[in-house]
Amino acid sequence: MNTFGWLVKREYWEHKGGFYWAPIWVSGVMLLLTLLGIVVAESAASRIEVNGGIPWREISERMSSGDFVHAGTGLDVAYVALAGLLCVVFFFVVFFYLLGALYDDRRDRSVLFWKSLPVSDTSTVLSKVAAAVLLAPLISMAIATLAYIVLLVIVGIWALLHGINPLPAIGASHTLGLFWRFLLTLPVDALVALPTVGWLLFWSAYARSKPFLWAVLVPLFAFIANSWIGLMGLPHLSKEFLYKDVISRLLFGIMPGWWLEDGGEKFRLTRNVFRGDDMLEVFSPSHVYGLLATPGVWVGAIVGTALIVAAIWLRRSRIETSS
Repeated sequence: MNTFGWLVKREYWEHKGGFYWAPIWVSGVMLLLTLLGIVVAESAASRIEVNGGIPWREISERMSSGDFVHAGTGLDVAYVALAGLLCVVFFFVVFFYLLGALYDDRRDRSVLFWKSLPVSDTSTVLSKVAAAVLLAPLISMAIATLAYIVLLVIVGIWALLHGINPLPAIGASHTLGLFWRFLLTLPVDALVALPTVGWLLFWSAYARSKPFLWAVLVPLFAFIANSWIGLMGLPHLSKEFLYKDVISRLLFGIMPGWWLEDGGEKFRLTRNVFRGDDMLEVFSPSHVYGLLATPGVWVGAIVGTALIVAAIWLRRSRIETSS
């Protein structure tokens, strides 16, 4: 266990730029843009001379409990939006991390050094899986939450400067509830991500060069070939099935929360969350873990596990690249 923990730490330190600094920089840029937006809005408001300017205090006094609930929903939306942005960053970081996880060691010949250590290839590959599906998302979630807290401080200070008490709106939000629900999605995210993790690690271990092209072009050519077979009137797979249940599972499964469904349809943030629906219900444990009752998740997990096993076998037998 200590050896495995050391291997996971090694993955973190070797890829700290992607796992840690990338979400930090993106969050910092978003907070800076928010602050600049407030400054620009204040500058524009200072030039408004209608009845002495904008009566913020009067607006605050007229706000009802329902208005504060709507304000709290707006804060929830900001939290989800910030977390969603870091999910996109996480996707690209982990996608290319997995593609290079086993290939880079062979390219620079450091695989020979790691093989000389008393560490099994199984532990090495599984440590990379753990870094991708557990360590990286936990770091991204923590950074998103801290960035949101900083955002609350910025908005709270702005409100206080205008004589508005921000506490009712903050109290009407569901920061802790959303945080715990995000945390509860991690095991399901990890399970759903297995096909993509296995697929990328397989090509990382197999390809002699350019694992990205192998990982992306093989599904693309399979889709094109299947379409041509269909045009010729021969038996073929449904395009929807091939894209939704095969290609998207192999290439996009590591995107956190992309698999969430609502009413049998693919979950859409723009339709459900940003419209102000109950996000606690959208991310509720019954909703999230209900996915485990669908066979597609377990079939994908089996396929992903098989691909990871294949990557472990290739790690043992293949150490060369074309470069």
